[in-house]
Amino acid sequence: MLTPQLIDRVVRSALEEDAPWGDVTSETLIPADATATAVLAARGAGVFSGGAVFTAAMRAADPATTVELRLPDGAPLVAGDVVAVVRGRARSVLTAERVALNLVQRMSGIATETARFVEAVAGTGARIADTRKTVPGLRALDRHAVGSGGGRNHRFSLSDTVMAKDNHLAVLTATGRPLAEVLREAKNRLPHTMHLEVEVDRLDQLDDVLASGVVDTVMLDNFSLEDLRLGVDRVAGRCIVEASGTVSLETVRAIAETGVDVISVGALTHSVRALDLGLDVTVGA
Repeated sequence: MLTPQLIDRVVRSALEEDAPWGDVTSETLIPADATATAVLAARGAGVFSGGAVFTAAMRAADPATTVELRLPDGAPLVAGDVVAVVRGRARSVLTAERVALNLVQRMSGIATETARFVEAVAGTGARIADTRKTVPGLRALDRHAVGSGGGRNHRFSLSDTVMAKDNHLAVLTATGRPLAEVLREAKNRLPHTMHLEVEVDRLDQLDDVLASGVVDTVMLDNFSLEDLRLGVDRVAGRCIVEASGTVSLETVRAIAETGVDVISVGALTHSVRALDLGLDVTVGA
């Protein structure tokens, strides 16, 4: 998912946004022949993610810049840990600094939050997954960061999985046709490799979905804990059971203990707090 080509596209777009006609501050104040060493270090505890993205951002400003990564994605951090060392022309390092930090801090924040959720459900058998609530253009980075924190990825895009949500079902039920029949017809039109998931927000919707016999995953959206237990019992292993809706660190353990297979958490990416990483620059190699 996080290919070199995609990383290059993201970082070049970000650099073009940040320095569309060059970095006038560095070009005015910093001698062209000045070199610099920059140390990327953690200022607090967390989980690192984004080493390849940080490297690409630094090298996009100047291919002659070198980046020595000291820790891999997924590594736990404590304050003071050195993550990477950058060497190159001072102007180039300063130009790339903010873009590189913005991306790696966001990714590490996502990895850190994901790790908290994964730890909260440890031993239950439930998997923590992300959602499509990502920053447009940064989905691959956000999703990679979830993996760095020990989470799983949901469908990457609208092209990957047939997923009937509440608004789809509202349109379908308005036709008057039985939902089970519609789902069976839809499954017959799909290639055998395509996953079919259906979201329900009430227990009384579940029987029709299960009656189709073709659903791979059912999502129980915004269910109470008791209804989640009842839903899991009713599914009885016939498909994957996913729980979703306003999941927090305070509630996720109890949700996992209802027996669901997957818990999707939008907060992993839609409202993440960036991890505090600092880039300290010293003139001279």
